[in-house]
Amino acid sequence: MKFPLQKVKQTGDEPFVFEDDVDIRELEDLNNDIRRISPVHVKGQAITRGNDITITFTIEGEMVLPCARTLVDVTYPFQIDALEVFNLSPYHTEEGEDEVHPVHGEVLDLTPYIKENVQLEIPTRVFSDDDEAHEEALQEGKGWQVVTEEPEEKKVDPRMAKLQSLLNEENDE
Repeated sequence: MKFPLQKVKQTGDEPFVFEDDVDIRELEDLNNDIRRISPVHVKGQAITRGNDITITFTIEGEMVLPCARTLVDVTYPFQIDALEVFNLSPYHTEEGEDEVHPVHGEVLDLTPYIKENVQLEIPTRVFSDDDEAHEEALQEGKGWQVVTEEPEEKKVDPRMAKLQSLLNEENDE
């Protein structure tokens, strides 16, 4: 999602409004849990004050992640509200705690910031609601199967049998 700076600046005091679908499928290839991601819908506005451009936008979409228990696909819808600040000055330095991004050239590219915000939104764990998937996925796979432990009967250690008999006698009384 790219905007020519001239178009953003010419709105004057009015905000520059934008809305579009952005394809960010490159996130599927990165080292994260995203298996699939549909194009996201981005809607927002840019306000120019001097050399600063403040962009507020909303990102809506769906990503497919693995279930933490069964590894089946789980569709995770998301909506992210984001704010990014850009500076047009060639003398702007990136010192300080505030995150003001410099703009190089005559085009402002919002796509890397959309990707960054989506990556920050990836949950650490998601769980499938499908009970049938849990039953099937938990049982076996290629070269492995789930083994459940059966409760063992309480057996008395032979070395402690004499003590156990004393305890039994006390309980009977």
